Amino acid sequence: MGEVVNLRLRRKQKARAEKERRAEENRRRYGRTRAERETEHLERALEKARLDRHLRSAPAGDKTRP
Repeated sequence: MGEVVNLRLRRKQKARAEKERRAEENRRRYGRTRAERETEHLERALEKARLDRHLRSAPAGDKTRP
């Protein structure tokens, strides 16, 4: 016969594993230093400025683009 398993304990183990997985994901997502956040912000600003320099101006009367 197979191994006898307490389903309540298995359910708790599964919940703990899921909670730990979410915690790890949040640590990766939000666990950055201030310097890292500022660096990313500056990189995004530079990239946006670079893309904006290549933006073509809209034809006269076209209100879809600035």
